[in-house]
Amino acid sequence: MALDGEYLDMPVRIDDLDQEHQAFYRYCGDHELRLQRCSECGMLRTPPTTACPFCSAGDATWERVSGLGTVYSYGEVHHAIQPAFRAFTPYLLLLVELDEQRGEPGEYDGLRMIGNLADATGVLASPEQVSQVGIGTRLKVVFRDIGEGIAQPLWTPDPDAEQPATPWRYPLE
Repeated sequence: MALDGEYLDMPVRIDDLDQEHQAFYRYCGDHELRLQRCSECGMLRTPPTTACPFCSAGDATWERVSGLGTVYSYGEVHHAIQPAFRAFTPYLLLLVELDEQRGEPGEYDGLRMIGNLADATGVLASPEQVSQVGIGTRLKVVFRDIGEGIAQPLWTPDPDAEQPATPWRYPLE
């Protein structure tokens, strides 16, 4: 059965053929960040897939991870093409490097997820909050319920982490 929800007044549907993403978003619905761990090589992976990108094995288990990470890169959107995001401009699309598996399988590798910057309640961040986040900012996952038993993972600054005095930000023209 497909999972249905709504995010920013836009319909969300995860088809029943996409069992990996259904499992991921159901765990998010329990407010748990779980990723697949390959049963063969032991590497975590995201996004969810039917085979390991490292060794091609098909079997995996779902493992709860900390939901803590660091901004690895980001894009700051000032012109929202999707009307639902216009009220939140500027907003950030973050590439978050999770604390788990940093530097594996190689020096420049890591476990990275994409998501939006939000406040602690899961509402997209204010322009003031957007201006204070950059590369190096420590984050934690928050969840926004979008339907029955499913939630969208988002990222917010971790109030318990030591933050950089001035996180690196792209210069604006």
